[in-house]
Amino acid sequence: MASASQLKALLESHLKGDDERFYSVAMQVAAHEAKRGHGKLAEELRSLVDRTKEARGVESLESAQATPISRPRGELANLLAVSYPKARMGDMVLSDELTVQLNRVVREQRQASRILSHGLTPRRKLLLMGPPGTGKTMTASVLAGELGLPLFQVRFDGLITKFMGETAAKLRQIFDATDRTRGVYFFDEFDAIGSQRGPANDVGEVRRILNSFLMMIEQDTSHSLIVAATNHPEILDHALFRRFDDVLHYDLPDEANIASVLKSRLGSMAAKGVSWKRLATLAQGLSYAEVVRASDEALKVVLIDDREEVLEKDVRDTLVERQRIKSRLQSR
Repeated sequence: MASASQLKALLESHLKGDDERFYSVAMQVAAHEAKRGHGKLAEELRSLVDRTKEARGVESLESAQATPISRPRGELANLLAVSYPKARMGDMVLSDELTVQLNRVVREQRQASRILSHGLTPRRKLLLMGPPGTGKTMTASVLAGELGLPLFQVRFDGLITKFMGETAAKLRQIFDATDRTRGVYFFDEFDAIGSQRGPANDVGEVRRILNSFLMMIEQDTSHSLIVAATNHPEILDHALFRRFDDVLHYDLPDEANIASVLKSRLGSMAAKGVSWKRLATLAQGLSYAEVVRASDEALKVVLIDDREEVLEKDVRDTLVERQRIKSRLQSR
């Protein structure tokens, strides 16, 4: 049987006309019954939800596309920035390992109802780790684009406050939103709230915020994706890692990936004889974002000079400039 809280949530969502919330709770009830060994009942509940959606012209959970929803209002407007990305997996250059991991997340999300009906849970809580400019933010956009979901980026300037307990209360609002509105909820620069609990902050607000996040993400049973990204995994609290379904590691691109990025950005305008391999060797150590920026700078030079072709020298000059900037930043 459904729990008292689930029955209450079903009635409240019905009275408010909140179909998305109603379907979400109904699927939670189905998953709960499946876990108790009531497979037939779980399948019947899932089928009822799907038939109701079809009758009302609502797409199933696996194939739902992003539809215009009200932008976050009130205090939530200061906590979440919403967008509707169109990015796809093909827009990224990824390692084989990351490609497999992300494709698995997308496939499980598209088959979420089937997985839930058997008492299992699709991957939806992800931790992305790696240097700046390696594709972590782009990944959140791609997941939203592939699944047809809105992307909600958590605004830390609105979340973190100096008042005791206020940040935890705002975190609760965000997690409540994940249950009301399915989407990709992106915590960028996650180390701002996920840093280790040590002697300096054991009794401070940092510890309370982290403890609140640990509790909320563990208790979260929504159908939204929660994606956290950090450039500094070494300072994250160890208790965080087991709260995520998958930990994805991002590295700087190798020469083959750099060449692929340069060719995809510049290939259509490149002069004959441009050596992507030579340019990739020169760009070794740069991030994906830096390689893309160098490519765009080379294109601007060609446009300003009123030329039709990008020369190897154009790209070489912008890559050297990127390397120089990176070197200066590292020496500070």
